Amino acid sequence: MPLTRRTVTLGMLATGLTACGPAGTPATAQTSLPTAPNTGYDAWVAAFRARALAGGITAQTFDAAFAGAGYVPGVVERDRTQIETRRTFEDYLAIATAPDRVTEGRRQLAQLQTLMQAIEARYGVPAPVFTAIWGMESNYGRRRGNVPTIAALSTLAYDGRRGDFYRGQLLSALRILQNGDVTPSQMLGSWAGAMGHTQFIPTSFEAYAVDFNGDGRRDIWSDDPTDGLASAAAYLRGAGWRRGEIWGQEVQRVDGQLRDMQGAGVPSGEVIQPSGPGTPAFVTYRNYRAILRYNNSQSYGIGVGHLSDRLAGGGPLVRSFGADANGLTLDDRIALQQDLTRAGYDTQGVDGVIGNNTTQAIRAYEAANGLPVTGIPSRALLDRLR
Repeated sequence: MPLTRRTVTLGMLATGLTACGPAGTPATAQTSLPTAPNTGYDAWVAAFRARALAGGITAQTFDAAFAGAGYVPGVVERDRTQIETRRTFEDYLAIATAPDRVTEGRRQLAQLQTLMQAIEARYGVPAPVFTAIWGMESNYGRRRGNVPTIAALSTLAYDGRRGDFYRGQLLSALRILQNGDVTPSQMLGSWAGAMGHTQFIPTSFEAYAVDFNGDGRRDIWSDDPTDGLASAAAYLRGAGWRRGEIWGQEVQRVDGQLRDMQGAGVPSGEVIQPSGPGTPAFVTYRNYRAILRYNNSQSYGIGVGHLSDRLAGGGPLVRSFGADANGLTLDDRIALQQDLTRAGYDTQGVDGVIGNNTTQAIRAYEAANGLPVTGIPSRALLDRLR
C-alpha cells in the first residue's frame, strides 16, 4: 500500500494494535455503526453515480453496492475526533510482541505450514514476516472489522476531511465489486475502509491482492486467510523486499564497531535508536523499508520486524529500556498485571503496558483495600501484591 495507506492507518492498529487506531498502533474490535437519514448524502450519492458510470462502473454494480449503504455518522465522528495515541516505543513493542500474540503466531505458522511455505516460495518473503503483518493488522484474522466498506467510504467521501482521497478509494471499491472478488454484504472492514485479514485499502487491493488458492476471487475477507496472507507477501515483494535478506536486527557498539548482541560484526546499514541512548538500537536494511511501505511508521516497521523474529523462534530484545517514571521495568509491570489479575482485579491482558484496564484494576484494588485511590502503578503496590 503506497504511502497513502498511512492516511487510513494513522490512528489504526493490536490488542493493542488494530485495524483503525493511531499511527501504527497495534487491533481493537470494530463494531457495526448504524446509518442515519441524510438528504445531503443522498444527493451526493446520486451525483456520484453519474461520475462512477462515466468511469466504467455499471449501473448494476453501483446500485447493488449502494442498496444497503447509507450515511454513517459514527464514521465521521471517528474521522474528526481521532487522536494519535502517544505510546512509548517500549509500550508499542510490548503490545506487538505480547506473549499471546507470539504464541498464536507460532501456532498459525505450524498449523498452516504447507500454505506458508508455498507463499514464501512464490514471493520470496519469509513466512514469519507476512504472518507478523497478519498479527499486527487483524490479530491473525480475529479483528477484520465489520463496518460496510461502501457505506464507510461514501460517508467519508461526502463528509470527511480528505474527500478526494476517499472518492478515489470508493471508485476502487466499486471496481473490486464489479470484478466479482466479493459481494457488497461481504465487503467489510474498518471505519476508514481498510479491509480483511491484512487491512488493505481498496487501491492497494487492486494493485497487490492475489488469488492464491485459484478459486477465481481475490478474497481477503472470509475466514480462510490464504489470499490475505499471499497478498501481504505480494505487497512486500512489490515494495522491494529482497529474498534471502533480513529486515534488520538489534545491535550494539563495541569499541566503536557495530556488532550484534552476541558480539559478531554485522553489515552496515541505517542504525536507529527510537528511545534514545542506553536503550535498544537496531540496524535496518532495505527490507525494513519495504515494511515501511505497508505502514510508514518507525514503530510499525520495527514492530513487524521484531515480531517476525519472535515468530521464527527468536528471543526478546537483549537490551532493557530501563525503569519507567514510576520506577518499574517492563518485567515489573507484567508482574503487577499478573498479580492484580490473580487477586481478582482483571487487567484484561498481560503485556506490561499500563492502559485504561490496568489503571482501573489498580483503582479497584486500592479502593477495596483501604488505600488512597490513585490508579498509579508503583513499587510499593507490586510489593504489597506479592
